[in-house]
Amino acid sequence: MLIVTGATGRLGALIVDRLLERVPADRVGVSVRDVDKAAGLTARGVRVRAGDFTEPGGLQHAFEGAERVLVVSASIRGDGAVAANTDAIDAAREAGARRILYTSHQASSATSRFLPQPVHAATEAHLQRQGVPYTALRNGFYAATLEHYIGAALETGTLAVPQDGPFSWTAHEDLAEAAATALADDGDGTLDGITPPLTAPATLDFAGVAEILGRLTGRTITRVTMDDDEWTSAAVATGMPRPAAEFLLTMFTAARAGEFDVTDPTLESVLGHPARTVPQVLETALRSR
Repeated sequence: MLIVTGATGRLGALIVDRLLERVPADRVGVSVRDVDKAAGLTARGVRVRAGDFTEPGGLQHAFEGAERVLVVSASIRGDGAVAANTDAIDAAREAGARRILYTSHQASSATSRFLPQPVHAATEAHLQRQGVPYTALRNGFYAATLEHYIGAALETGTLAVPQDGPFSWTAHEDLAEAAATALADDGDGTLDGITPPLTAPATLDFAGVAEILGRLTGRTITRVTMDDDEWTSAAVATGMPRPAAEFLLTMFTAARAGEFDVTDPTLESVLGHPARTVPQVLETALRSR
């Protein structure tokens, strides 16, 4: 059985959809915190079981009969994030999985300025020590992040964020397709071990994003560079908790250090078609507003 964790989340749900295009539903199982939210998957013939990374004892049942397990990285911040991911990996190994997959990030590094990246690096290191074939999918920077900035940009005519640098903006849909391919197929070894960066073919900074938003909407969108402290204070003033604002600021400090300024052809090679571009992602987001 092929098991996907976090199957009601944005990425996990897309992965399951792509997986069901490749294998019969009775070969697919999911581990979710709230089984009621996965009722649609149950109706499609998918095995749905409760599983929570913070309660690793229950994962044995969720992973029962696993041939392969895809661990979608935990959406947890702080000290518990590494433990959550590694507990899920341990549970997959103990369940007898013959391959364990993990959704990592192209900037995975113990010394990254962006706080999730040391978590990914530590999780990858743990995965490598398990003595089980593995795949660490080094996903490009999620292009869906841009959706959080569209509303304010359209309302104010400015895209006001800290100094940044190019990002490897990559669509969830493309990354989900690659993950489903890795989970369902033995393939040619391209997605074995720690993968090359799985990115769209171009990088873009927020100035470029502002230009594209203006072109798509017919409005003038000006990119404004804010001081780090000024931006943090402004974010807090609009209701963002200070720890969340300080966490998000590390994304910008990492970007201006060039951590996300990388592209690689592997993703498009695996997909067999062009990856979605930032204009395509933004156009879809604008239509859904």
